[in-house]
Amino acid sequence: MKAPVQVYEPFRAGLPPLGRYWKSLWQRRTFISQFSKSELREQHFDSVFGQLWLVLNPLLLSGVYFLLVVIIGGRSDTTRYAHLTASLFLFYLVSHSLTGGVKSVTAGQKLILNTAFPRIMLPISATIIAIFKFIPTLFVFLIIRIIVGLPFGWQMLWAIPVFLITALFALGLSIAIACVNVYFRDVASFLPYFNRTMLYLSPILYEASSLKPKLRLMQYVNPLFPILDSWSRAVVHAQAPSMHKLLAGLIWAVAIFVIGTYFFLSREREFAVRL
Repeated sequence: MKAPVQVYEPFRAGLPPLGRYWKSLWQRRTFISQFSKSELREQHFDSVFGQLWLVLNPLLLSGVYFLLVVIIGGRSDTTRYAHLTASLFLFYLVSHSLTGGVKSVTAGQKLILNTAFPRIMLPISATIIAIFKFIPTLFVFLIIRIIVGLPFGWQMLWAIPVFLITALFALGLSIAIACVNVYFRDVASFLPYFNRTMLYLSPILYEASSLKPKLRLMQYVNPLFPILDSWSRAVVHAQAPSMHKLLAGLIWAVAIFVIGTYFFLSREREFAVRL
């Protein structure tokens, strides 16, 4: 029996047959799940200390940032700490998705060169891993919320659509940056500075309502701004988020996902040559 031969055809930018592509991706859903779990095990997520560090890292950061806010601002309260913690936990979902997605394709070089599969599985797995890392922080935040005595209400259920919008946004970013990193490897080195900049420009260390009028432009140019503001209103203040901000977050998420996916699918047949 002859060994299978891989034929590399001249690359031409364009989308593959989408029906066949999505069907092939769906058939490999078990592989995506197992691949994500194996990556989590490699990062010691299955151990008690591994999960504990996932919670302690953003929790300690929120304590440091809260201390800075108290020193600079002169006063603060428990609600502000709850806002900072909840927003930082959700921000880490996006940050982990970006960090895992940026090298998802380049790190899978051997797999890409030796196996035929939809390459988009790799950044999807990075986002799934980020979601698994985010889940334990929800329980920690609920404990913090009970300790500080914030009221509960049915409006907190708005956190569900906000989370889904955030997951779609994170997935779009992961797909886009995975593709960009194939062509520009320095993106991975620039990413920590980008994450830190987005953290400071987003309503995490401050609430959107306290933003000065001359700085309100940030809520229109920062995709995370309406998402994090809606998240804080739902899980911290137990209020329904502003519909126009929720819609703005959804538009940003869909736009980034569609653009990133189109760019990825139209270029993925060249990845084997670029790697």
